[in-house]
Amino acid sequence: MRGEYVDLHCHYLPGIDDGVRTLVDGVALCRGLHELGYARVVATPHIRTALFPNHKSGLERAMAQFQAETDGLDAMPALGLGAEHFFDDVFWRLFRNGETVPYPGGHAALVELPRRALPVGLDRRLFEMRVQGLRPVLAHPERYHSFFSTSERLEPLQRAGVLPLLDLMSLVGRYGRRPRRAAERMLAEGVYYAACSDCHKPSDVDLVHDSIARLEGLIGVEVANELLSENPKRILEGRVER
Repeated sequence: MRGEYVDLHCHYLPGIDDGVRTLVDGVALCRGLHELGYARVVATPHIRTALFPNHKSGLERAMAQFQAETDGLDAMPALGLGAEHFFDDVFWRLFRNGETVPYPGGHAALVELPRRALPVGLDRRLFEMRVQGLRPVLAHPERYHSFFSTSERLEPLQRAGVLPLLDLMSLVGRYGRRPRRAAERMLAEGVYYAACSDCHKPSDVDLVHDSIARLEGLIGVEVANELLSENPKRILEGRVER
């Protein structure tokens, strides 16, 4: 692979959402990504009302346990903790109370939107996040119905400060034809700031391998490396210039 990749969206903490179920699978997933060239992988378990009612302290305990149980293992990337926050009123209360789980460094946080309709006043809330010093990173925009055919409704969100994050497996049809076509269009338009694996199980690693090859074929190795390595580092370090 071309560089030391940084994965900002992965579900390797066992038994807390729809990601891996066991420690063995969590280790296998991390090792598989390391073999592909990932030097750092951030866990982003779901925080979603009723479905995945995780909270900051519980996720921090789960992360500490995983790190303790994997300490000293070889062929592992550097690990970190964030969360995939479902953007609803519960999330907004967490944000206001300082209870979100930002990426390491505290400069940005991953958010997920409802699939079929955008929340009312979304651009204003995203802008408020940025004003308060927390850059919103948008998980898999190609998978939301509002952006299937056009990126027009994404533009005000970008002006508000959101950083679109490509789910690599969209490029090989993991989520269907419409997300794949939307991802290809957004790549051609230069919408994405970074790209991630969004792996949920060890077998996803093979799809990520194929997805990186397709990404490089679509936009070239140099630009692909920006999405996979340089720009994720900028997000973690708070050096985003958009």
